Amino acid sequence: MRILICEDSALLRAGLVRVLEDAGHEVVGALPDASRLDETVDTTAPDLCILDVRLPPTWVDEGIRAALSLRARLPQLAVLVLSQYVEERYAADLISSSGGALGYLLKDRVADVTDFLEAIERIAAGATVLDPEVVAQLLSRRTRDERMLRLTERESSVLALIAEGRSNQAIAKTLHVTEGSVEKHITAVFQKLDLEPDESGNRRVLAAIAHLEHGGPTPPAPTTPSGRGPQTGTNR
Repeated sequence: MRILICEDSALLRAGLVRVLEDAGHEVVGALPDASRLDETVDTTAPDLCILDVRLPPTWVDEGIRAALSLRARLPQLAVLVLSQYVEERYAADLISSSGGALGYLLKDRVADVTDFLEAIERIAAGATVLDPEVVAQLLSRRTRDERMLRLTERESSVLALIAEGRSNQAIAKTLHVTEGSVEKHITAVFQKLDLEPDESGNRRVLAAIAHLEHGGPTPPAPTTPSGRGPQTGTNR
């Protein structure tokens, strides 16, 4: 996979290059800021772009605004925001924007290199991978809408796990139910959120966006076998 990195920390930038190249990926560029990002993307044609949220010169939101711009300009480009922060002002816009595969992971919660590399692969394959803490922080500032009030407690829990990017299998394991039960709950969620079947098959994404925008109960923070890190999946 061809990967472009935009990270201001020299040590982390070098570490990412080493980890990715050792895993067999090609790092086509490693930038300290976003000033040459568009130019480098155009000349190197990466499959995935990894950006920090806060980049020079202000270290406020340059990275996530650059991610939004990339998704608008190059919808097919997969983007991973890798940061210490959840930039709430733009994070919901980034997640709900049209475009290619997307990830938002928190540096301090990536505890295992293998988990990180697996997340990279899932994003490149078209998945949306969100750290549970990102979801929780966005939900804490959202309010319910009428559609959300239609959901049962179990349906709300299933929807919250969908918003984290969990697969049906992972949801079933977390809630200690069968995958068949999960399928029934997801069908009910789609119906209650007025998400009719369509040719694009994107009802799962639309349901997750509705959850992020309008709120819902946040489930207990899940863990991976390593104890921390993102949960991913793209069933249905």
